[in-house]
Amino acid sequence: MDWKEEAIKYLQQSLHPVKAELNELDWKSGLSEKTERLAQHISAFANQTGGGTFAFGVNNNATLFTPSHEQAEEILKKIGNIARNSLCIPIKIEHTSVEVEGFGILLVHVPEQKDKPVYLRGMTIYDSYYRSAGQTHKMSKSIVHAMLAAVDGLTFEDRIAISGITTDKVLTLLDFAQFYNLIKKPVPSGIDNIVNSMEPYGFCRKEDGAWSITNLGAVLLARDFRDFPSLTFKNAVVRQYKGNNNLHLSSETFFHEGFALSLDKIVAHIMSLLNKTELILTPYRENKYPYPEVAIRELVANALIHQDFDIQGMTLSVEIFANRLVIANPGAPLIDTNRFIDMPPKSRNEKIAQSMFIFNLCEKRGSGIDRAVAGVEEMRLPAIKIEKGEYFTRVTIYEERNYLDMSKTEKIQACYQHTCLLFENGIKMTNQSLRERLSIGRNNSAVASRIINDTIATGLIKLADESSGSRRYSAYIPFYA
Repeated sequence: MDWKEEAIKYLQQSLHPVKAELNELDWKSGLSEKTERLAQHISAFANQTGGGTFAFGVNNNATLFTPSHEQAEEILKKIGNIARNSLCIPIKIEHTSVEVEGFGILLVHVPEQKDKPVYLRGMTIYDSYYRSAGQTHKMSKSIVHAMLAAVDGLTFEDRIAISGITTDKVLTLLDFAQFYNLIKKPVPSGIDNIVNSMEPYGFCRKEDGAWSITNLGAVLLARDFRDFPSLTFKNAVVRQYKGNNNLHLSSETFFHEGFALSLDKIVAHIMSLLNKTELILTPYRENKYPYPEVAIRELVANALIHQDFDIQGMTLSVEIFANRLVIANPGAPLIDTNRFIDMPPKSRNEKIAQSMFIFNLCEKRGSGIDRAVAGVEEMRLPAIKIEKGEYFTRVTIYEERNYLDMSKTEKIQACYQHTCLLFENGIKMTNQSLRERLSIGRNNSAVASRIINDTIATGLIKLADESSGSRRYSAYIPFYA
């Protein structure tokens, strides 16, 4: 797919179903008089994988118009001059025009550059920019360093966490016994054999007669992150509050072990903090928790695996309030939050994701969110809320509530997620299935119909058969189907 096809795809995604700018595409109603700000946008696109595109003819409120011939000429002249003269290297831009909903949109493409980061001319390398959550931001020093390492072919996982250590020290820092337990193999005899057999997994490597531990090995198997200076603050934390806000902290627990060691401990600790109801199911007693354990486990694992380790000053956190549980991790999501259920996740940390799968600590790629949503639906809880920010991804699970107490937005999200989950299982959503999902009585099919119509209006779902004249027995599928 060339850049033009990609840009058209991203333009459609930005306009439907939820109108929002993307990292790959920037709406423009006209040229900014601030040359430096345009240079920053071009820097950000040049630093992004696949580059990025300006879409001239899209207002800030997502309404469309057709730029005039004179406007288009002025746009191309000015952006071309900035791309050639205002950055550390000259950049050649490309352009085309497309028709969208009856309007002519001018697409101006900035290709990704091989030598990154691209920064503003006359400035330092730390005056480089990048895209996050559909906005252009200045890079922090850590992001600049990460990009330099990536250009050299080193991902975060391949970089060295600690070097120049002995074989004994490797085994002191990494929990080798748990590693072999996870892969279900006996521990080799002799410390040299133990460490040598861990090297092919990418957890450590021998350099100049001494051993180094990679970030991959440390993030997964460290006995204590504080033994690795670059990972000191990469621990996970679970906080519990009294009430529905964070004014009164009742407990705070940090987990400093590698994630392959701590995932089960984090989930068990969360479950121990939740208020539970004891059900007597003769002859057994069973604890009922306010949230499904499967959803908590999958969402915590997802947050651990897909976080951005190059963001400083933020750690992965789980916060338990009286009415909700919130999981937040550093790094904006790499895919549209409306596509978490159907799309395999893009990960910044492919080797961490693969290792966690090998360790049988997470499900196959793309099934974790499905399992979380299914668990929430089974307990008839409100829809999971997924939010993205410049530097974070946040997921919220809410306690059980009657559909009458849900907001319109919450009902729409419940309808949409229900439709997605069914579609992934080869089933179409119906009025009946939505009534069952939200515990709406059989005699209140009109209530379910209103929710369905509201969801259709947002563009999130559509009729499975749009040629059908009757809506009584209609079935529905997600917008992307």
